[in-house]
Amino acid sequence: MIALAADFRVCTPAARFAFLFTKVGLAGADMGAAYLLPRLVGLGHATRLLMLGDTIGADEAYRIGLISQLAEADEFEEALGGLASGPAQAYAQTKALLTREQDMSLSAAVELEAMTQPLLMKGQDYAEFHTAFTAGRQPRWQGR
Repeated sequence: MIALAADFRVCTPAARFAFLFTKVGLAGADMGAAYLLPRLVGLGHATRLLMLGDTIGADEAYRIGLISQLAEADEFEEALGGLASGPAQAYAQTKALLTREQDMSLSAAVELEAMTQPLLMKGQDYAEFHTAFTAGRQPRWQGR
């Protein structure tokens, strides 16, 4: 269930998934699955997975949005595109905006984003991007 709350869900093609609670006579959802799963895969797929408890393979999980990417085990870090060495402040603000804007109107979301960008433009990472771009090199992100 923890994986449902993750920003990225990468697995190998051999992975299999099942929500088995109804198979043992319990409610099909636990630990927030009925909240998180429909947001990932839509209500129809979530209902099927939680009600029936059927096992699905990685290909179907990818097709319906349960996982975000398929990769072999030795390719996981590459699959995330260098996330660990990227612009941490930009990632943090993007995640915060994604979370906050779930329950906002479009106009409120646009206003929040318009306030966030200038704050990041004052940061060292944004300045580093411009320096690196001008010098023709990759930025050296500092998370500031």
